[in-house]
Amino acid sequence: MIKKFECLILVLSLCFCAGCAVNPITGKEELMLISEQQDIEIGQKYAPEVEKQMARRIADESLQNYIDQVGQKIIQANYTRDFEYHFTALNHESVNAFALPGGYVYITKGMLEKLTTEAQLAAILSHEIVHIVARDVSAAMSRQIGIELLLSAVASESTPGGVLTAADLTRQILGLQFSKEDEKDADLGGLDYMLWAGYNPYAMVETMQMLQAQQRVRPIEFFSTHPSPQNRIAYLTEKIQTDYPDLAPLKNGKDEYHRHVLSTLK
Repeated sequence: MIKKFECLILVLSLCFCAGCAVNPITGKEELMLISEQQDIEIGQKYAPEVEKQMARRIADESLQNYIDQVGQKIIQANYTRDFEYHFTALNHESVNAFALPGGYVYITKGMLEKLTTEAQLAAILSHEIVHIVARDVSAAMSRQIGIELLLSAVASESTPGGVLTAADLTRQILGLQFSKEDEKDADLGGLDYMLWAGYNPYAMVETMQMLQAQQRVRPIEFFSTHPSPQNRIAYLTEKIQTDYPDLAPLKNGKDEYHRHVLSTLK
């Protein structure tokens, strides 16, 4: 009983300290029980466990540097400096990409093998960056993770009695579901981010078409936490045709991607 009371006090303290936060992408207020500093602490704690569970980093520093350079180019173009961003390619065969709070973006070997241009890579990274800027992962934790799990993640401790480990909590975080609105905001915000970094936004449509084709063959991991691309292709195409009239000077980067990624992964 005392434990439950202490837990309630901690939760109320979190609510008082964090409460509602304004989403910088949408301008709307959202329930947020985690501060930005706690975002950073959660990312730092669970990033090593993510790499452990997802077959570690790809052991090629040239490839890793290329992924990071593309990601940092997007960050610099959009003045997104709330967090220190880390972009990591994981040696995992799943077709997936995801983010942790506090600036950690991951893309799997399986996803990298399906992409064909640097602009498509930028589309994936931009989408995940927007999730971080909007603090969608933290908002999803606030909505979906139970009180004790949330406190464990924030306080960097296991739940009472040692029921859950860092590995258990990492699986909970990686399994968080974003709403369709979160995904739409990340898609449309990602279009702006990649465009401002100099990339052709049609690459995001191409990426959705590729994922849709993969999903027809077999269920892919990306759609376990992301909605189907069917409707997304329509509103992405509409925004591009409406807002981006001159795409000629924008980069696709097919040769660069083949040289730095595809040739390395063979």
